[in-house]
Amino acid sequence: MSVYYYNGAQILAPFTITSNEPMFDADTVSLKKQRATQNAQRWEISFSTVGTPDTVQDMLISAVSQNQLTSTMIMPQLPTVDTLSTKSNTSTNVAVAATKGSFFKFSSHDKLYMTTTDINFDGGTNTSVSFYPKLQSNLTTSHTMLTGSLAVLTYYKSVDNMSGITFTDGVLSNSGTIELLEAL
Repeated sequence: MSVYYYNGAQILAPFTITSNEPMFDADTVSLKKQRATQNAQRWEISFSTVGTPDTVQDMLISAVSQNQLTSTMIMPQLPTVDTLSTKSNTSTNVAVAATKGSFFKFSSHDKLYMTTTDINFDGGTNTSVSFYPKLQSNLTTSHTMLTGSLAVLTYYKSVDNMSGITFTDGVLSNSGTIELLEAL
């Protein structure tokens, strides 16, 4: 499993990745279900970190300030997922392979997507990608699929639970639960 970092501190497992896609649910008089969405979706991540003497200052500053600004980090991948890999066969032919559940983004916008099927662009005729959620904005005619460490999450830190961090005898003992919301 890869190691991921938040403000220089290692993210501890388990971490939670949630898809927030508001859905409205109603029952009709005949008890049929009707569901509607606004086609809006964002990724939300929550985790704890382990601090080191080198990261304590960044964690403290992150806990108390700059919460109105967006930041970026590499999107953590699920532990059981092989991240997208790109292999250059020639200067004009690139093979891409991925396991379903891998996060990626398009170079023309900041929204993160997740593959819903395995991908294998090996120079054959299958060049389609099934992913979730639906496109949030149109792709430009020229774009690159950003994978692995290039799948960068742009986020806001949640301000719903600003419990701060705990120091014991001057040593960071608990960074609390950190929740990040994809900036759309």
